Amino acid sequence: MKILIAEDDVNIRQGLVDALSREGYTPVAAPDGRAALVSYHRDRPDFVLLDIMMPEMDGYAVCREIRRYNEHIPIVFLSAKDEEIDRVIGLELGADDYISKPFGIHELRARIKTIARRCLHQNAAQASHSFPFGDLTVFPNELRARRGEEKLELTLREVRILSCLEQHKNQVVTRDMLFDAAWGYDYVPNSRTLDQHISRLRKVIERDANHPQLIRTVHGLGYRYGVS
Repeated sequence: MKILIAEDDVNIRQGLVDALSREGYTPVAAPDGRAALVSYHRDRPDFVLLDIMMPEMDGYAVCREIRRYNEHIPIVFLSAKDEEIDRVIGLELGADDYISKPFGIHELRARIKTIARRCLHQNAAQASHSFPFGDLTVFPNELRARRGEEKLELTLREVRILSCLEQHKNQVVTRDMLFDAAWGYDYVPNSRTLDQHISRLRKVIERDANHPQLIRTVHGLGYRYGVS
């Protein structure tokens, strides 16, 4: 999922970029409101984090402009302002949530995931049916998989990786195919990035991540789900 971060404080902005990248998201950053609007139209993000007090245009104005083009994209305000009226204004402009600074990255991550889930439920075009993956059932619209009574939390990118592998069951899925499915066609591939995501995903879904049975490595080519 591509997340636009509009924040004029360079330290906070870079901290968010680093933290969200580690979570498997694709952050695009803007230092002010006007740059945020340019980035919105150019980069087509899936999620927007907006500081309120920014140069050029404040977050309220940016939110108002984005909502002119897209009524459904999730927008969350990040602000040191904590007055009730500020929250009310933000929500009335169409924001989905409001997080007061300072905030912890764990709180932000949970809010992003909750809002992304809700938007997936609300937008039928984005939701898809569940599908089997080995002894798991994957529920894309919940960003979860289940093994019996056990619930496994997934990111949107992980769901896309599993979906791509399942669609090509018993076939070799190249690295480029996985990048296109999970990152988008405009992403510049980096093998280490993919390997890190596969490694994390195995820790979530495999019974023994050191001896994976669901996602198998095909050396020099990519990965395969299904028979060996």
